[in-house]
Amino acid sequence: MTTSSSEQGVSLGMPQLPAPGYPDDVRARLERDAREIIARYPDSRSALLPMLHLVQSEEGHVTRTGMRFCADVLGLTTAEVTAVATFYTMYRRGPSGDYQVGVCTNTLCAVMGGDAIFSALQEHLGVGNGGTTDDGKVTLEHIECNAACDYAPVVMVNWEFFDNQTVESAKRLVDDLRAGAPVEPTRGAPLCTFKETARILAGFPDERPGAVEASGSAGPASLIGLRLAKGETPAPRVVHPRDAAATGEPPRGAPHDPSPTEHLSSHDAPQDTAASDPAHPAKPTAEEGE
Repeated sequence: MTTSSSEQGVSLGMPQLPAPGYPDDVRARLERDAREIIARYPDSRSALLPMLHLVQSEEGHVTRTGMRFCADVLGLTTAEVTAVATFYTMYRRGPSGDYQVGVCTNTLCAVMGGDAIFSALQEHLGVGNGGTTDDGKVTLEHIECNAACDYAPVVMVNWEFFDNQTVESAKRLVDDLRAGAPVEPTRGAPLCTFKETARILAGFPDERPGAVEASGSAGPASLIGLRLAKGETPAPRVVHPRDAAATGEPPRGAPHDPSPTEHLSSHDAPQDTAASDPAHPAKPTAEEGE
């Protein structure tokens, strides 16, 4: 005899609380969206990831109601849906802020200032890792590498890039987010709320002005290798001290004509050893001269 999941729970002594359902109008709207998502796949269960983004866009996190909805629509058990929802960190399991502020603390970002930024933001916002401010605006977390090492340290807000951050610029960023002031990512699409981001990740059209043109954009630092491969020689770039703003120097990464005494960045076009250090030209070794 087959035992249902609820019967199994009762037999093990675990109380089973029914998941509340969505209001009829909300469920009807989500079902229309779900049919559109499922139609993209040959097997309906393959639609689970975007479906979880869909229910996350409704309430800002994946609730028991959302997981039950996914299970019902896709013909899965709630255990199967829960296993996926709890595996991926992109799905929130509890209420969170309108803006997910992630500070990269992987190796390069960390040594370039990411650890200091994360520590300062925790103190500035009064929250710990994964904590949300009292106004419900910002959730702070440390994140893994987001493949933007050439702009370290990087802060991401709802997965949009804010490059070359400092402690002070990161504080201004979160203050602006909480105040509702306009905030523009360094590159990529315009910023939107976490719920709006979740709907886009579910595969629905990104209707933000300029988003299509900005998708897949890469900054100059990421394109240096491509230009070198094409035989182009980029202008030298000087990496300034981290406190350049206080000393009146140009910001790090800004175009600059270096003086003969300034140290050029390692991003400059490679040169032959002798040409790069005329005072100490490369010479054959003793073995090569014999």
